[in-house]
Amino acid sequence: MSGTLDGQGGAPGSTPPVVTQRHVTSKEFRAAFRAAHLGMAVVGRDGLVRTANDALGALLGTDPARLQDSSAADLTGLREDARTWLAYREVLLGRRDRLHCTRRIRQAGGQGVWAEVTVTPLPETRDALLSVADVSDRRDLRARLRHLRMHDPVTRLPNRSLFFERLAAALATAELTTGRGGRIGLCYLDLDGFKAVNDTLGHRAGDRLLGAVARRLSECAAPDGHLVARLGGDEFALLVEDSAGTEQLVDLAAAVQAALARPFEVAGQRLAVSASIGVVERPAAGTHATELMQAADTTLYWAKADGKARWTLFDPERNAHRMTRQALSNTLRPAVEREEFVLQYQPLVGLGDGVVRGVEALVRWRHPQFGTLAPNRFIGLAEETGAIVPLGRWVLATACRQARRWQLDHPGEPLVVSVNVAVRQVWDSDLVADVASILAETGLPPRLLQLELTESAVMGSAGRPLQQLQELSDMGIAIAIDDFGTGYSNLAYLSRLPVSTLKLDGSFVHGFRADEHPNPADETIVEALVQLAHRLGLTVTAECVESAEQAERLGRIGCDTGQGWFYSRPVPADRISALLDTGARP
Repeated sequence: MSGTLDGQGGAPGSTPPVVTQRHVTSKEFRAAFRAAHLGMAVVGRDGLVRTANDALGALLGTDPARLQDSSAADLTGLREDARTWLAYREVLLGRRDRLHCTRRIRQAGGQGVWAEVTVTPLPETRDALLSVADVSDRRDLRARLRHLRMHDPVTRLPNRSLFFERLAAALATAELTTGRGGRIGLCYLDLDGFKAVNDTLGHRAGDRLLGAVARRLSECAAPDGHLVARLGGDEFALLVEDSAGTEQLVDLAAAVQAALARPFEVAGQRLAVSASIGVVERPAAGTHATELMQAADTTLYWAKADGKARWTLFDPERNAHRMTRQALSNTLRPAVEREEFVLQYQPLVGLGDGVVRGVEALVRWRHPQFGTLAPNRFIGLAEETGAIVPLGRWVLATACRQARRWQLDHPGEPLVVSVNVAVRQVWDSDLVADVASILAETGLPPRLLQLELTESAVMGSAGRPLQQLQELSDMGIAIAIDDFGTGYSNLAYLSRLPVSTLKLDGSFVHGFRADEHPNPADETIVEALVQLAHRLGLTVTAECVESAEQAERLGRIGCDTGQGWFYSRPVPADRISALLDTGARP
């Protein structure tokens, strides 16, 4: 078959036509060079302009003929940094194929334009072609878009993104100038009660208030050029680069407080606004943005917790306590499973005869990192997190198991074990079933178990808690009110509660110390409480007995038992066993 393919003649199998490339003549190049809308110049190896076209002259605001023998680097700002200057020289010497960069170029009249500058070697010559494109409009558009992206539309302040960009840049600069001792500071604030403004006056009024707040913050920051940003909602930050020290940050926070204390006129309403401010100031070198913001957020929380409408300075010790508290909170439940807890026992001694009548079981946490911790370090956390339920069950079972051993070893000396019970154990678990199960498992008679609850928990008992206390009492278990006298008790309510013992708080006993001037009122109050308790059929234990004088006076006014360091500190179970074996008194 004969014919053509795609307009090309020739028989099948014939040799295809040879396509040749024609070189552009120098005349054609010069014509294109002059007519181009792109500013161009031919630059010699010495960096001087050999010729420039009209477009480049127009861009620079001068006659192109006057550019001849001018330094191309000076015209286009290629000397501004060492890296660009070196790359430019490499192109002129034929050691680099291309240079492309963006520069701010000065025009003859003093105006400036942003331009993309490209330098490439010309083939078969020792010259290079310089091309310059005006990108001012494009750059302005990018700048406007960036401004919209980096600023808050309500307050016109820098937003969270720009704030963190500036913060990161400040910290990065500090890393390069470590030896200069630069510091950085931050005031992180939150408006108090702003939600109420939105809820009552509407979001439009809320936005106006935020705008007014932003203007006052900017006025506070303007004298020293500090960055003010809205981080979101009603949260703002003032960044102090090259801080002069803590005092400067404190002064700034105080100025902000004073500025916001003046009433705002919004939507025809006169509004009073306050702010809580967290203040952080530290060396910039070695500080990370996340770490700084965590410290600021923590300090802001402290300001809120301390009463609002105030500034609070970051405190490393307070933060360490918070971190420790958080670490303990996170490991409480696993610690119960890992059996990191241990019980110690403190004797309850008869004030009349000095005989040990019982012991109180006190839990300690043998923490692998923080050492042995007393109950005041973790019981509150356990109640908050709910870990008190499994921990309380373990304490009860361990104490009852130990009390059963003492009973078997000393059948003629019955020893009551007293165990503290938290309110959440009453509410969040079936305490009656737990106690019954543990007594059955250990074989401990109910009469040798006493459960201690705080005064506030017992005196307000009603419904299910009161029912559980009554069931426990009906089982033969003694119920004691711990720390009695620290709350606001309705004493008449005692007669309706299944309580058998009152444990007087140590603050009452403190007044019985011989080295102090005795206050007759202390003894009168305690004696009245003891008489009331006895008339109700209750026994009384005095806590925190520290001297023989205290013990003697408390026994004289009728207290039944005492507990405290005068008799013994909390000790391991084997020490109580040794005490019972020898028949010695504490």
